[in-house]
Amino acid sequence: MSDSVWARALRHKSFVVGALLTLLMTAAALLSLVWTPHPVAEIDIPNRFAPPSAANWLGTDSLGRDLFSQLLVGSQNSIVVGIVAVGIGLVIGVVLGCVASARRGWVEELVMRASDFTFAFPALLSAIMLTAIYGPGLVMSIVAIGIFNIPVFARITRASANAVWAREYVTAARAAGKGPLRITLDHVLPNIASPLIVQATISFATAILAEAALSYLGLGTQPPQPSWGRMLSEAQTQMFQAPMLAVYPGVAIVLSVLGLNLMGDGLRDLLDPKLARRR
Repeated sequence: MSDSVWARALRHKSFVVGALLTLLMTAAALLSLVWTPHPVAEIDIPNRFAPPSAANWLGTDSLGRDLFSQLLVGSQNSIVVGIVAVGIGLVIGVVLGCVASARRGWVEELVMRASDFTFAFPALLSAIMLTAIYGPGLVMSIVAIGIFNIPVFARITRASANAVWAREYVTAARAAGKGPLRITLDHVLPNIASPLIVQATISFATAILAEAALSYLGLGTQPPQPSWGRMLSEAQTQMFQAPMLAVYPGVAIVLSVLGLNLMGDGLRDLLDPKLARRR
């Protein structure tokens, strides 16, 4: 970003709040790689349902496990799922979208109809099918969410690329003898990067929600690895005895998704020249 963009970014309240919340989640995940107050799998039955204290900052769950440590390590799964699943959708979807836009005709029609077919299988349904074949786990969640993201990025790429292919400088590049691949790399991709970045941010938030839902249903991250979704699932049987067991992971999910959505909205405003001129 140029200096002027950075200045506008700092004045954009949604972007600043979203970036801070996203940095907080990232910092929690990085911190958990080197330190947690207690081992996440450490069971202390005599200390079950302990209130917040100096030893257990957020208290303990039904097995005496430290809640703060589980929240820290649970953020790792959210970030891993978001990065890998969105990466799968971004790479494959952008390639398919660029091919459809460059080739047009039956190639474009084939890619778009394949995208429509993939949309018929949401991430949750795909995860259930994969789990029935290969068993539950984090990898199956990532694959299911990644497959669902492919048509999302393919459609955005194709629509944005079609607009670029109609520009005069692309016509000039064709006249100069450049082929479809060179035009795509030199002209199309640089000019469609902004909407792809914004969509990647929004898809990241969607991936966190999907991973939490799959873990809540027992299809995602498996014990003893902590997961915000599974923490919610385990807390539902103790809602009246210890309601905070559900509040902590719920707040973590809400803040993470809210931060990414706010940052995505801010990036859209900052990277769109028409919206940027209004600020």
